[in-house]
Amino acid sequence: MASLSKAGAALAALREDLAGDVLAPGDPGYDEARTVFNAMIDRRPAVIAQCANEADVARSVRFARDLDLKIAVRGGGHSVAGMALNDGGLVVDLRRMHEVTVHPGAAAVRVGGGATMSHMDRATEPYHLATTGGRASTTGVGGFVLGGGSGWLERKFGLAIDNLLGVDLVTADGSAVHASAEENPELFWALHGGGGNFGVATALTLRLHELPEFAMAMLLYRPESGPEVARVFREIMETGPVEAAGGVLYMTGPPEEFVPEHLVGTLLCGALVTYAGSEDDLRKTAQPLLALPHEVEMVTAIPYADLQCMIDDPPGMRNYWSAEYLTGAPDELVDVFCARADTMPVPTGTQHVLFPLGGAVADGPRAYPVPYRDSPWAVHPFGIWEDPADDERCVRWVRDVRADVRPWSTGAVYLNFIGDEGEDRVEAGLGAENTRRLAAVKAHYDPDNVFRFNHNIAPA
Repeated sequence: MASLSKAGAALAALREDLAGDVLAPGDPGYDEARTVFNAMIDRRPAVIAQCANEADVARSVRFARDLDLKIAVRGGGHSVAGMALNDGGLVVDLRRMHEVTVHPGAAAVRVGGGATMSHMDRATEPYHLATTGGRASTTGVGGFVLGGGSGWLERKFGLAIDNLLGVDLVTADGSAVHASAEENPELFWALHGGGGNFGVATALTLRLHELPEFAMAMLLYRPESGPEVARVFREIMETGPVEAAGGVLYMTGPPEEFVPEHLVGTLLCGALVTYAGSEDDLRKTAQPLLALPHEVEMVTAIPYADLQCMIDDPPGMRNYWSAEYLTGAPDELVDVFCARADTMPVPTGTQHVLFPLGGAVADGPRAYPVPYRDSPWAVHPFGIWEDPADDERCVRWVRDVRADVRPWSTGAVYLNFIGDEGEDRVEAGLGAENTRRLAAVKAHYDPDNVFRFNHNIAPA
C-alpha cells in the first residue's frame, strides 16, 4: 500500500487528468455512486472513477496499479454478489460510457461498456433490429454479454456471446486491445463466457437480427394449477416454434392494474410466453395455456424494449439468486419444482422460475466456454425481499430449491445467474477443460489477477 502522501498526490493527479469525475469518501455523490442493485451490498471503495472514455479507464487502472489498490469494474451494477464494488479499492465506473451506435446496413451495434439493456434496445428499436439481451432493462450490457448472455430472444437468436463480433478492452497494464475473430482470437474466445477476468470492456460490437414484431402473453393461475400449467408450458416449448420463449413462475401477486385486488399479495402461478413475431402467431402457440382456467390474461403485441422494462425489479431490494441447469423437465421434476413453491417467501418480490432453453442455444457454437448450452431447462430461484429480518429464510429457500432439483442437474450453470458460490461453481459454469484454457489466457493478459472481483479465473 502506498504512503498517504503518495496516495494523496496520486489522487489529486487523477482528478486533474480524468475527463470524468473522481469520487472519494466524503465527496458529494459518493454514497449514491456506491449504491448497487442489491441492497444487501454495502461497500466503501477508496476511489470511484466515473470514466468518460477509454483513456479515463486506462488512466484509472494505472493509478490503481501504482498504489496497489484492488480494482472492481462497474457497468450496470447487477451482480447479485456485489462484484461491481470493493472495500478500500478503486471502482472503474463505466456508466457514463453508454453511447450506442447502430449500423443497420451491417446489422451490427457498437455499445459502450457502461450501457444498459435499455440504452441498447431503445437504440436498435427504430430499425426493427435486436439482439439477445437480458431480462431487465437496467442490466449492464458488458457484464451480461461477457458472462454468456441468456435472455428472451435466445431460442431464436442464440446466446448473446453467439452474436459477439468484437470487444475493446483495457488490460491490467493499462493497454488498449481489440479482440475479434481475426484479432487476438484466443482472447476473443475467452471473452465468450469468461466475464471480466481479462480487462475492462470499454465497448462491444454485437450482431443484430430483424425483429419487426414482438408479442407477449402473461397468464396468472391459482397456485394449485401449477403442475398442469408447467406440463402444458413444457409441451409448447419442446414442440413449438423457437420464436416462443418465457417461463413458468411462482410469484406474489403484484399491486398492478391487471391483477384483481383479492389476488394482490397472494401466491400465484404464472406462465409468461414471449414471442419474436406477431400477436396472432403468439395466440396460436399459447392456445393450450389460454384454454386452462386462469385468473388473469394479458396478451398483446408490444415493442421488445417495452417488455424489457415491464419486469424491472424495484431498486433498494435485497437479492439472493442461484440456478440449476437440468437434463430435462420430466413430470417428477415438475412436481418437485411446484411443491417448493409452498414454502416460497410470500409476500415478497421472490420468484421461482422454470426457464426453457433449446432452439438456437442448443444449436449454437460448441467452442465457447458455456457448458450449460445443452441443458433444455433451468430452474432459477430468484430471491427478492425488502426486510433484513427476512434474510435467513429467503436465502435458505433459494438453497432449498437447488437441493430439490439437484437430481436432475447437469452440473453446469450460467454464472450470471449466481453469486459467489465458490471455485467449483465457477468451473461448473465454464467447464473443466475450458477453465484450464482460460487460466492460460488470464496468465497472459492479467498475470497478477488484478481483475478478480468477478467469477474469478486464477492465472495459470
